[in-house]
Amino acid sequence: MSAKGILILIGGNEDKGIDTNERDHLEFIETSVLARLVKESGGTQANIVIIPTASRIPLEVADNYIDSFKTLSCENISIADIRNRDDAESTENIELVEDADCVLFSGGSQSKITHKIGGSSIHKILMRKYQEGNFVIAGTSAGAMCMSKEMITGGGGKEFFNKGAVRMGEGLGFMPHLIIDSHFIRRGRFGRLAEATARFTDLIGIGLAEDTGLIIKNCNSFEIIGSGMVVIFDASELSYNNQATTEVGNPMTIAHLKTHVLANGYQFDIEKRNIRVIPIDKKKKQLN
Repeated sequence: MSAKGILILIGGNEDKGIDTNERDHLEFIETSVLARLVKESGGTQANIVIIPTASRIPLEVADNYIDSFKTLSCENISIADIRNRDDAESTENIELVEDADCVLFSGGSQSKITHKIGGSSIHKILMRKYQEGNFVIAGTSAGAMCMSKEMITGGGGKEFFNKGAVRMGEGLGFMPHLIIDSHFIRRGRFGRLAEATARFTDLIGIGLAEDTGLIIKNCNSFEIIGSGMVVIFDASELSYNNQATTEVGNPMTIAHLKTHVLANGYQFDIEKRNIRVIPIDKKKKQLN
């Protein structure tokens, strides 16, 4: 798959410029994940559309993002309030997405996004704009997890590495080479992402910490942004994997699962599966 657009996947709980007394944030929203999103979308005049479909409280969540983007001096912010399949076919929402420079999916339940938007006119427009032009699709938490083709829908716990601890479904398919998990460090989701990559060994598992994200360009490489870390699971060279033969509920064994832990400024080549470092001087320019 090739694409001229940009995907920005965020692990959730990103700095919105609101005083939440949380520890794992960069000091200023001006250097935050959302600030980088604005830059990649074309700057403060970009048309940004928020899609809060995943949330139980969609309008409240959307209003928080509107406040955050206004703090970053953005002027053109809209809400595509999609709560059912009919909303994903409405003329108003279709026009909002057609005119957008960036669409941001909020957190909540990734299955709500795929059930209400997957296969709809909105989904098809997003895919076309992403493949053909300078367009940004961003998502945080559930909004990031739904971007893959093989999507984690739930399951797991901090102490589990048993078969069946992860539930999978079909995502929106913007990034078919990856499996995405969010809130990865704080919620201890090592086991479920490891099982997912043991099941789909040709895909790369991505565990996103909170206030941390990926910028994916050319559908082939990504850069780490934000204050935390990204954990990468590469199961392409496993020497042993009993995921297929183990009974559901029993512990699994996999050997030689290649793991990387990357922080802000590092890059990863998806096709070659190797790491690149951004020179310090270039990194400083990106933050300015």
